[in-house]
Amino acid sequence: MTVKPIIILLIAGILATIASSLVFLFTDRGQGKRTVYSLGIRVTLAILLIILVAYGLSTGELGNSYMLPEDL
Repeated sequence: MTVKPIIILLIAGILATIASSLVFLFTDRGQGKRTVYSLGIRVTLAILLIILVAYGLSTGELGNSYMLPEDL
């Protein structure tokens, strides 16, 4: 399985947790713990994203795709 779709899903998950924590921040007004829990989920997804990008770079699935003039 390729790494790129998983990276896109993780980025979408991070954006979704940012949006949900913003909603929780305004609705709970500092009384609930849902904002803190969504922060933990966001940090976990970011760590997974970093690990997945490192794995993709080490295996060669991710990298530069441009061509140098001497390669033409």
